Amino acid sequence: MRERPLILVVDDVPDNVEILEMRLKSQGYDIATAGDGVAALEKVRELLPDLVLLDVMMPRMDGVEAVKRLKSDDTLPFIPVIMVTAKTDGKDVVLGLESGGDDYLTKPVDHTALTARVRAMLRIKALHDTVREQRAELEAWNGKLEERVNAQRGEIERVGRLKRFLAPQLAELVVSSGGDSLLESHRRDIVVVFCDLRGYTAFAETAEPEEVIGVLREYHAALGPLVTRFEGTLDHFLGDGLMVFFNDPLPCPDAAERAVKMALAMRAAVGERLADWRRRGFDLGFGIGIAQGYATLGRIGFAERMDYTAIGTVTNLAARLCGEARDGQILVSQRIAAAVEGFAALEEIGNLVLKGLREPVAAYNVGGEN
Repeated sequence: MRERPLILVVDDVPDNVEILEMRLKSQGYDIATAGDGVAALEKVRELLPDLVLLDVMMPRMDGVEAVKRLKSDDTLPFIPVIMVTAKTDGKDVVLGLESGGDDYLTKPVDHTALTARVRAMLRIKALHDTVREQRAELEAWNGKLEERVNAQRGEIERVGRLKRFLAPQLAELVVSSGGDSLLESHRRDIVVVFCDLRGYTAFAETAEPEEVIGVLREYHAALGPLVTRFEGTLDHFLGDGLMVFFNDPLPCPDAAERAVKMALAMRAAVGERLADWRRRGFDLGFGIGIAQGYATLGRIGFAERMDYTAIGTVTNLAARLCGEARDGQILVSQRIAAAVEGFAALEEIGNLVLKGLREPVAAYNVGGEN
């Protein structure tokens, strides 16, 4: 940025140039000169002056043609032009202004008029420069804002995808930590909760489809908020079957306790609906199985649809315990029982022979909290 304005004086008469140069330098301006319209255009493109004093009558290219070309050049910023003419015919003045001149002076140039009009044109130039700079800043800000909006939109979409299987607070934490890597395939000790409705198959075979959909909606509406409340990871729900696990993708130091507390809350929530369903002739019950063990976890699916799941014996064990549970029972494995015996009332069921497992499994029923 210049310390002092630069003015280009264009005239083919050296004496005229010298007079204008002397007067303008006395006002604190820097001066450049040219002897005709062709040289003037070259100087303008080279120096980008803040103002041009342009004589009308010149060889090679007169001032009218020069100002036309200057103003039509889109590569140049706004540069005000004062036409300087010895002609007193009003038509010549109008021609110069219509060609793009911003103001005019007649020869001999009056010093006071010169000073006033130069200052006025430089103020206009300064305003144009300010507007141009502000426009550039605004465009830059808009570009940054658009980038931020796109980034936030992408983050919202990522959170939305993660909320399909994670509690909202966990989904947001995974995204904010740049945690897609947390969802890559890995092995971890987890607690798995599996639950479903007793008598659902017979109910679905005999009830109207609208009734089945209605019951499932009420059922999922009762259990879904509890998965979120206890910050479990929703593996899947298929019909009446629901699988949730804890301690992944983020560590959970009280995974077994949290899983049992969620199961108790689920039993109470579904219990409130069972009475209504039975009044409507739907003979349904509710059972839960909980187990702890190592599983391999990660994303599965394809580009348009991804899920996050756990694979391992622990998931089968939780599902088999659920299958053995009678209405109202929460059957847990021995590891879970040992982890929650301090706050939960446990009833030893004994060893169960479960499908798909070689050895009998010790099971316990959770009656409630101590």
